[in-house]
Amino acid sequence: MTEEPGGAAYRIEDLAHRSGATVRTIRAYQDRGLLPRPERRGRANVYAQTHLARLRQIADLLDRGYTLASIKELLEAWDAGRGLGGVLGLVAEVDGPWTDEEAARISRAELDERFGGRHDDAAVADAVALGVLERVPGDEDVFLVPSPQELSVAAELHKAGVPLSAIAAHLRELRGQVEHIATRFLEFTTEHVFARYLGEHPPTDAEAAEAASLVRRLRPLAQQTVDAELARAMRTFAVRHLRRHLAREETSGEREEVRTVEVLAETMRAVDGLVGGSHASEFVTAAVERELRARTLDRLASNHRKSREVDETP
Repeated sequence: MTEEPGGAAYRIEDLAHRSGATVRTIRAYQDRGLLPRPERRGRANVYAQTHLARLRQIADLLDRGYTLASIKELLEAWDAGRGLGGVLGLVAEVDGPWTDEEAARISRAELDERFGGRHDDAAVADAVALGVLERVPGDEDVFLVPSPQELSVAAELHKAGVPLSAIAAHLRELRGQVEHIATRFLEFTTEHVFARYLGEHPPTDAEAAEAASLVRRLRPLAQQTVDAELARAMRTFAVRHLRRHLAREETSGEREEVRTVEVLAETMRAVDGLVGGSHASEFVTAAVERELRARTLDRLASNHRKSREVDETP
Protein backbone atom coordinates (compact mmCIF):
# COMPACT_ATOMS: atom_id res chain seq x y z
CA MET A 1 0.00 0.00 0.00
CA THR A 2 1.12 3.57 -0.58
CA GLU A 3 0.63 6.93 1.10
CA GLU A 4 -2.92 8.24 0.89
CA PRO A 5 -4.20 11.80 1.28
CA GLY A 6 -5.67 10.94 4.63
CA GLY A 7 -2.38 9.47 5.91
CA ALA A 8 -0.17 6.43 5.48
CA ALA A 9 -1.67 2.96 5.19
CA TYR A 10 0.44 -0.18 5.64
CA ARG A 11 0.06 -3.89 5.33
CA ILE A 12 1.55 -5.71 8.29
CA GLU A 13 4.63 -6.66 6.23
CA ASP A 14 5.18 -2.97 5.32
CA LEU A 15 4.71 -1.94 8.95
CA ALA A 16 7.26 -4.53 10.04
CA HIS A 17 9.77 -3.30 7.45
CA ARG A 18 9.39 0.36 8.44
CA SER A 19 9.42 -0.21 12.20
CA GLY A 20 12.14 -2.86 12.40
CA ALA A 21 9.83 -5.21 14.30
CA THR A 22 8.90 -8.63 12.99
CA VAL A 23 5.38 -9.55 11.90
CA ARG A 24 5.26 -12.01 14.80
CA THR A 25 6.25 -9.27 17.28
CA ILE A 26 3.57 -6.89 15.94
CA ARG A 27 0.90 -9.54 16.40
CA ALA A 28 2.18 -10.29 19.90
CA TYR A 29 1.96 -6.60 20.81
CA GLN A 30 -1.64 -6.56 19.57
CA ASP A 31 -2.49 -9.59 21.68
CA ARG A 32 -1.01 -7.93 24.79
CA GLY A 33 -2.88 -4.68 24.20
CA LEU A 34 0.26 -2.67 23.45
CA LEU A 35 -0.73 -1.95 19.87
CA PRO A 36 -4.25 -1.05 18.62
CA ARG A 37 -5.94 -3.44 16.24
CA PRO A 38 -5.70 -2.54 12.54
CA GLU A 39 -8.59 -1.16 10.53
CA ARG A 40 -10.39 -3.71 8.44
CA ARG A 41 -10.81 -2.69 4.77
CA GLY A 42 -12.51 -5.39 2.79
CA ARG A 43 -10.43 -8.51 3.26
CA ALA A 44 -7.27 -6.62 4.29
CA ASN A 45 -5.99 -5.35 7.66
CA VAL A 46 -4.66 -1.82 7.33
CA TYR A 47 -2.24 -0.13 9.73
CA ALA A 48 -1.84 3.64 10.01
CA GLN A 49 0.94 6.08 10.91
CA THR A 50 -0.20 5.91 14.54
CA HIS A 51 0.70 2.20 14.62
CA LEU A 52 4.19 2.98 13.34
CA ALA A 53 4.63 5.74 15.92
CA ARG A 54 3.47 3.38 18.68
CA LEU A 55 5.94 0.67 17.62
CA ARG A 56 8.76 3.22 17.70
CA GLN A 57 7.68 4.33 21.19
CA ILE A 58 7.74 0.73 22.41
CA ALA A 59 11.19 0.16 20.91
CA ASP A 60 12.52 3.31 22.59
CA LEU A 61 11.14 2.31 25.99
CA LEU A 62 12.56 -1.20 25.65
CA ASP A 63 15.98 0.33 24.92
CA ARG A 64 15.63 2.37 28.12
CA GLY A 65 15.16 -0.81 30.14
CA TYR A 66 11.39 -0.88 30.61
CA THR A 67 9.53 -4.19 30.68
CA LEU A 68 6.54 -4.82 28.43
CA ALA A 69 4.25 -4.72 31.47
CA SER A 70 5.47 -1.27 32.53
CA ILE A 71 5.37 -0.06 28.91
CA LYS A 72 1.72 -1.05 28.75
CA GLU A 73 0.98 1.07 31.84
CA LEU A 74 2.83 4.04 30.37
CA LEU A 75 1.03 3.78 27.05
CA GLU A 76 -2.33 3.47 28.77
CA ALA A 77 -1.51 6.66 30.68
CA TRP A 78 -0.60 8.30 27.38
CA ASP A 79 -3.89 7.19 25.81
CA ALA A 80 -5.76 8.54 28.85
CA GLY A 81 -4.35 12.00 28.20
CA ARG A 82 -1.28 11.97 30.46
CA GLY A 83 1.95 12.72 28.65
CA LEU A 84 5.09 10.58 28.64
CA GLY A 85 7.36 13.61 28.50
CA GLY A 86 7.90 13.81 32.26
CA VAL A 87 8.60 10.09 32.65
CA LEU A 88 11.00 10.03 29.71
CA GLY A 89 12.72 13.12 31.11
CA LEU A 90 13.21 11.32 34.44
CA VAL A 91 14.58 8.27 32.64
CA ALA A 92 16.96 10.48 30.66
CA GLU A 93 18.17 12.09 33.90
CA VAL A 94 18.90 8.72 35.50
CA ASP A 95 20.50 7.43 32.28
CA GLY A 96 22.71 10.53 32.03
CA PRO A 97 26.41 10.58 32.91
CA TRP A 98 27.25 10.15 36.59
CA THR A 99 30.73 11.61 36.13
CA ASP A 100 32.27 14.56 34.31
CA GLU A 101 35.00 12.28 32.97
CA GLU A 102 35.01 11.84 29.20
CA ALA A 103 35.98 8.64 27.39
CA ALA A 104 39.14 8.64 25.27
CA ARG A 105 40.82 6.44 22.69
CA ILE A 106 44.22 4.78 22.90
CA SER A 107 46.18 2.79 20.35
CA ARG A 108 47.71 -0.58 21.18
CA ALA A 109 51.19 0.92 20.76
CA GLU A 110 50.40 3.73 23.22
CA LEU A 111 48.89 1.21 25.63
CA ASP A 112 51.99 -1.00 25.54
CA GLU A 113 54.23 2.03 26.08
CA ARG A 114 52.28 3.17 29.15
CA PHE A 115 52.68 -0.27 30.72
CA GLY A 116 56.41 -0.74 30.30
CA GLY A 117 56.57 -1.49 26.58
CA ARG A 118 55.52 -5.11 27.01
CA HIS A 119 53.00 -6.66 24.58
CA ASP A 120 50.74 -8.48 27.06
CA ASP A 121 47.67 -9.95 25.35
CA ALA A 122 46.42 -11.62 28.55
CA ALA A 123 46.45 -8.31 30.43
CA VAL A 124 44.58 -6.61 27.58
CA ALA A 125 41.98 -9.39 27.59
CA ASP A 126 41.55 -8.88 31.36
CA ALA A 127 41.11 -5.13 30.86
CA VAL A 128 38.50 -5.70 28.14
CA ALA A 129 36.61 -8.21 30.32
CA LEU A 130 36.56 -5.67 33.16
CA GLY A 131 35.43 -2.84 30.88
CA VAL A 132 38.57 -0.79 31.48
CA LEU A 133 39.13 -1.05 27.73
CA GLU A 134 36.53 -1.49 24.99
CA ARG A 135 37.34 -2.78 21.53
CA VAL A 136 36.53 -0.54 18.57
CA PRO A 137 34.69 -2.49 15.85
CA GLY A 138 36.76 -2.80 12.71
CA ASP A 139 40.01 -1.61 14.32
CA GLU A 140 41.95 -4.14 16.39
CA ASP A 141 44.73 -1.64 17.20
CA VAL A 142 42.54 0.99 18.90
CA PHE A 143 40.64 0.82 22.19
CA LEU A 144 38.03 3.04 23.81
CA VAL A 145 38.87 3.99 27.41
CA PRO A 146 35.62 4.75 29.32
CA SER A 147 37.57 6.04 32.34
CA PRO A 148 41.03 7.47 31.55
CA GLN A 149 41.52 8.06 35.31
CA GLU A 150 41.08 4.36 36.05
CA LEU A 151 43.60 3.45 33.35
CA SER A 152 46.06 6.02 34.74
CA VAL A 153 45.76 4.50 38.22
CA ALA A 154 46.54 1.06 36.80
CA ALA A 155 49.56 2.46 34.93
CA GLU A 156 50.94 4.12 38.09
CA LEU A 157 50.45 0.96 40.16
CA HIS A 158 52.23 -1.08 37.50
CA LYS A 159 55.08 1.45 37.39
CA ALA A 160 55.36 1.08 41.19
CA GLY A 161 55.89 -2.66 40.76
CA VAL A 162 52.40 -4.16 41.02
CA PRO A 163 51.83 -7.02 38.50
CA LEU A 164 49.00 -6.47 36.02
CA SER A 165 47.28 -9.68 37.13
CA ALA A 166 47.23 -8.38 40.72
CA ILE A 167 45.80 -5.03 39.57
CA ALA A 168 43.00 -6.84 37.71
CA ALA A 169 42.23 -9.04 40.73
CA HIS A 170 42.18 -6.00 43.01
CA LEU A 171 39.80 -4.16 40.66
CA ARG A 172 37.42 -7.12 40.63
CA GLU A 173 37.35 -7.17 44.43
CA LEU A 174 37.00 -3.38 44.66
CA ARG A 175 34.22 -3.32 42.08
CA GLY A 176 32.15 -5.81 44.05
CA GLN A 177 32.47 -3.68 47.17
CA VAL A 178 31.66 -0.44 45.34
CA GLU A 179 28.63 -2.02 43.66
CA HIS A 180 27.41 -3.02 47.13
CA ILE A 181 27.79 0.62 48.28
CA ALA A 182 25.90 1.85 45.18
CA THR A 183 23.10 -0.65 45.78
CA ARG A 184 22.74 0.39 49.40
CA PHE A 185 22.70 4.09 48.47
CA LEU A 186 19.96 3.47 45.90
CA GLU A 187 17.92 1.43 48.37
CA PHE A 188 18.36 4.17 50.98
CA THR A 189 17.30 7.02 48.68
CA THR A 190 14.46 4.99 47.19
CA GLU A 191 13.04 4.26 50.64
CA HIS A 192 13.33 7.80 51.99
CA VAL A 193 13.13 10.03 48.89
CA PHE A 194 11.77 8.39 45.74
CA ALA A 195 9.19 5.95 47.12
CA ARG A 196 6.39 8.48 46.67
CA TYR A 197 7.11 8.66 42.92
CA LEU A 198 7.25 4.90 42.39
CA GLY A 199 3.73 3.78 43.17
CA GLU A 200 1.51 1.41 41.25
CA HIS A 201 0.85 3.98 38.52
CA PRO A 202 3.30 6.05 36.45
CA PRO A 203 4.03 9.50 37.95
CA THR A 204 2.42 12.59 36.49
CA ASP A 205 4.56 14.99 34.47
CA ALA A 206 4.88 17.27 37.50
CA GLU A 207 5.92 14.39 39.78
CA ALA A 208 8.40 13.08 37.22
CA ALA A 209 9.91 16.56 36.81
CA GLU A 210 10.24 16.88 40.59
CA ALA A 211 11.91 13.45 40.81
CA ALA A 212 14.31 14.36 37.99
CA SER A 213 15.29 17.52 39.90
CA LEU A 214 15.98 15.40 43.00
CA VAL A 215 18.16 13.04 40.95
CA ARG A 216 20.25 16.02 39.79
CA ARG A 217 20.66 17.23 43.38
CA LEU A 218 21.40 13.82 44.92
CA ARG A 219 23.61 12.47 42.12
CA PRO A 220 26.92 13.86 43.51
CA LEU A 221 26.15 12.91 47.13
CA ALA A 222 27.10 9.25 46.79
CA GLN A 223 30.57 10.05 45.45
CA GLN A 224 31.10 12.88 47.95
CA THR A 225 30.19 10.58 50.85
CA VAL A 226 32.44 7.77 49.61
CA ASP A 227 35.32 10.24 49.02
CA ALA A 228 35.02 11.62 52.56
CA GLU A 229 34.74 8.21 54.21
CA LEU A 230 37.60 6.77 52.15
CA ALA A 231 39.83 9.70 53.16
CA ARG A 232 38.93 9.16 56.82
CA ALA A 233 39.55 5.41 56.65
CA MET A 234 42.84 5.79 54.76
CA ARG A 235 44.10 8.32 57.29
CA THR A 236 43.16 6.07 60.21
CA PHE A 237 44.43 2.78 58.84
CA ALA A 238 47.51 4.15 57.06
CA VAL A 239 48.82 5.63 60.32
CA ARG A 240 48.02 2.42 62.20
CA HIS A 241 49.67 0.34 59.47
CA LEU A 242 52.81 2.50 59.56
CA ARG A 243 53.06 2.35 63.36
CA ARG A 244 52.73 -1.42 63.30
CA HIS A 245 55.58 -1.78 60.83
CA LEU A 246 57.77 0.73 62.67
CA ALA A 247 57.18 -1.15 65.93
CA ARG A 248 58.36 -4.37 64.26
CA GLU A 249 61.54 -2.66 63.10
CA GLU A 250 62.27 -1.54 66.66
CA THR A 251 62.23 -5.12 67.97
CA SER A 252 65.27 -7.41 68.01
CA GLY A 253 65.15 -7.60 64.23
CA GLU A 254 63.38 -10.95 64.14
CA ARG A 255 60.11 -11.11 62.27
CA GLU A 256 57.19 -11.33 64.67
CA GLU A 257 55.15 -14.46 64.37
CA VAL A 258 51.42 -13.93 63.85
CA ARG A 259 49.16 -16.70 65.08
CA THR A 260 45.41 -17.19 64.74
CA VAL A 261 43.49 -18.00 67.91
CA GLU A 262 39.85 -19.10 68.05
CA VAL A 263 37.62 -16.92 70.23
CA LEU A 264 33.98 -17.64 71.05
CA ALA A 265 31.58 -15.65 68.87
CA GLU A 266 29.69 -14.52 71.98
CA THR A 267 32.93 -13.12 73.41
CA MET A 268 33.70 -11.23 70.19
CA ARG A 269 30.19 -9.81 70.10
CA ALA A 270 30.71 -8.49 73.62
CA VAL A 271 34.05 -6.97 72.57
CA ASP A 272 32.44 -5.39 69.50
CA GLY A 273 29.76 -3.86 71.69
CA LEU A 274 32.38 -2.53 74.10
CA VAL A 275 34.94 -0.98 71.73
CA GLY A 276 33.48 -1.35 68.22
CA GLY A 277 34.36 -3.87 65.53
CA SER A 278 37.25 -1.83 64.11
CA HIS A 279 39.06 -1.89 67.48
CA ALA A 280 38.24 -5.46 68.53
CA SER A 281 41.61 -6.90 67.50
CA GLU A 282 43.53 -4.18 69.38
CA PHE A 283 41.38 -4.69 72.47
CA VAL A 284 41.93 -8.45 72.57
CA THR A 285 45.68 -7.99 72.05
CA ALA A 286 45.88 -5.36 74.81
CA ALA A 287 43.85 -7.58 77.18
CA VAL A 288 46.18 -10.53 76.58
CA GLU A 289 49.27 -8.36 77.04
CA ARG A 290 47.85 -6.96 80.29
CA GLU A 291 47.17 -10.48 81.55
CA LEU A 292 50.74 -11.52 80.67
CA ARG A 293 52.18 -8.51 82.50
CA ALA A 294 50.03 -9.27 85.54
CA ARG A 295 51.22 -12.89 85.59
CA THR A 296 54.82 -11.74 85.22
CA LEU A 297 54.41 -9.42 88.22
CA ASP A 298 52.79 -12.21 90.24
CA ARG A 299 55.66 -14.56 89.36
CA LEU A 300 58.30 -12.00 90.33
CA ALA A 301 56.54 -11.27 93.62
CA SER A 302 56.18 -15.01 94.34
CA ASN A 303 59.88 -15.63 93.61
CA HIS A 304 60.80 -12.73 95.89
CA ARG A 305 58.73 -14.15 98.75
CA LYS A 306 60.28 -17.58 98.34
CA SER A 307 63.75 -16.07 98.35
CA ARG A 308 63.07 -14.19 101.58
CA GLU A 309 61.67 -17.34 103.21
CA VAL A 310 64.84 -19.22 102.33
CA ASP A 311 67.03 -16.44 103.73
CA GLU A 312 65.06 -16.31 106.95
CA THR A 313 65.22 -20.07 107.54
CA PRO A 314 67.55 -20.84 110.54
